[in-house]
Amino acid sequence: MVLKGTDVQGRDSVSDEEAARHRAKMEKRKAVQDAEVAAKTIEKGLLIVHTGPGKGKSTAAFGLMLRALGRGWRVGVVQFIKGAWETGERFALERFGDQVDWHTMGEGFTWETQDRDRDVAAARAAWAQAEALMADPGIRLLILDELNIALRYDYLPLAEVVDALSRRRPDLHVVVTGRNAKPELVAAADLVTEMALVKHHFAAGVKAQEGIEF
Repeated sequence: MVLKGTDVQGRDSVSDEEAARHRAKMEKRKAVQDAEVAAKTIEKGLLIVHTGPGKGKSTAAFGLMLRALGRGWRVGVVQFIKGAWETGERFALERFGDQVDWHTMGEGFTWETQDRDRDVAAARAAWAQAEALMADPGIRLLILDELNIALRYDYLPLAEVVDALSRRRPDLHVVVTGRNAKPELVAAADLVTEMALVKHHFAAGVKAQEGIEF
């Protein structure tokens, strides 16, 4: 009989028999995992959607963008709706120079502009810029930030947008962010993540803070 104890770093030690069982279990798991990974052979540009009521949709998109920049990719950003605030991520990514093609083209939410025609015109101009970037063969990743909001308020024709995204060139990755993604866009996407809201500091009276929200 082997008694359990702790090693010099305070961790629980295990018997040789337990260690062998764990090793055998992990070997089987690795074999299954390796076989599953090896079976995935398709390489293509992805249409990725970040939606849901939780915080972090744009943040996740810009995290992916940072990964792409680290690989030397040229990336594009078109921001729909947003425009009133100067954001920390824009300041940071501008340091990559010509590797980033950034366009903030929103004028705020409808309750701020109080002019639907103006909102529609801004969304149309932003979409035209998005189409131009999709046509640029040097752009490998394109972030369409808050496009879901523009679609939710019918600032853009949904069918036209989904069709254009579906017909994008095969090697272009596109990330769309914003709450309330339309079912048609979700159906067309390769990857959809819904951010769930569990708790938000705003509800407790904490204002949007520099470096956290913008």
